[in-house]
Amino acid sequence: MTRVRFAPSPTGRIHIGNARTAFFNFLFAKKNGGSFVLRFDDTDLERSKEEYAQAIEVDLRWMGIDPDLIVRQSQRFALYDAAAQKLKDLGRLYPCYETADELDRRRKRQIARGVPPVYDRAALKLTDDERAAMAAQGRKAHWRFRLEERTMHWNDLVRGESHIEAGSLSDPVLIREDGTYLYTLPSVVDDIDLGITHVIRGEDHVTNTAVQIQLFETLAGTAPIFGHHNLLTTASGEGLSKRSGSLSIGGLRDAGIEPLAIAALATLTGSSDAVHPVTSLQELGEAFDLSHVSRGAARFDENELATLSARTLHGLPFALVSERLAEAGIAGPKAESFWAAVRGNLETFIDVRVWWHVVDQTIDPVIEDTDFCAEALALLPDEPYDAQTWSRWTGAIKEKTGRKGKALFHPLRLALTGKESGPELAQLLPLIGKIKAAARLSGQSS
Repeated sequence: MTRVRFAPSPTGRIHIGNARTAFFNFLFAKKNGGSFVLRFDDTDLERSKEEYAQAIEVDLRWMGIDPDLIVRQSQRFALYDAAAQKLKDLGRLYPCYETADELDRRRKRQIARGVPPVYDRAALKLTDDERAAMAAQGRKAHWRFRLEERTMHWNDLVRGESHIEAGSLSDPVLIREDGTYLYTLPSVVDDIDLGITHVIRGEDHVTNTAVQIQLFETLAGTAPIFGHHNLLTTASGEGLSKRSGSLSIGGLRDAGIEPLAIAALATLTGSSDAVHPVTSLQELGEAFDLSHVSRGAARFDENELATLSARTLHGLPFALVSERLAEAGIAGPKAESFWAAVRGNLETFIDVRVWWHVVDQTIDPVIEDTDFCAEALALLPDEPYDAQTWSRWTGAIKEKTGRKGKALFHPLRLALTGKESGPELAQLLPLIGKIKAAARLSGQSS
């Protein structure tokens, strides 16, 4: 069965760029009848915070991403220890005693000679006595994975046929001097243990793939299928970070951005599919295809997101917002017709409260022309009102007063709603009703 994972570090709030990877994995899993794992890469015990882990779960579920399984690397060290021991027993994980300063000087000498700054495997030449002497000096070993010098090939879900010459890479450090693990080993061990079939992630991980394939082959025999998508950047091409507060999922939620707008923009930006509003993740998922993702830049504009959010609201049917309306105190027999009347004028969902107040609560009307409003009141028809009432009423007013266009409609809008603009009055009038309309035309708060 298809199984994917989203693996954030709980060292900050996730942003829309992280959401891109999360949606790619989630939609891929659902389209293929698979499962989605949320894995917290929290081996950095000092920087990882429980509050961030909880916030990430909240953010994902708010966007409609409900994990099938949640795991934490901080609870899985025994697996990593066993894998490290296996690699040591196979001779693929070896101790190195160079300090950071020594390695830096060595790299600079290589660059000066025009030689690629690749680790020269000097530690493999040490004798047991030399290693013991290093330890006696107080040096602590870091451990490197010995790469096989061969070309690593994979068929990337986004980039197609790909390869990296492993011989051009330094043997990667898997364990630091203090015994803590770097990202690579725990990630591979977890993918094996959890049965991850596809690793879908940002293109900044492409260079890691050759190393990880060799680790997979050494520890499990086979590697999962990889897919590396382009990264989401700001409109000016800058990368995103967890410190980009305005672009964090929590920040976007607080700003009233619709989660479906985030899903559409995060998924479709930088692909051959135009960014457009959707009414559900299922709709988005049915059209989702990793092969449509471009290898070019994936830039977006915050203003575009706000516009897309409003367009998303405009297209949502009542059935998908009825619970949210009820939470906002909007319920009852006229809730559905109210939504149909106002959704096209909303910038954020919270704006519904403004218009519900207009149709259901008391407002102070604005009387621009007392005599005209009095004439309009005299012609106000009896209920029941329907979608044609407005047209019949304003037609009668036009015939009586000779007014048309803005001179006819603007004073009526100010009196009935107290606002300069808004939803079509043909839809609002039946919601306002005759009693309130008459009072407001008379200048009374109603």
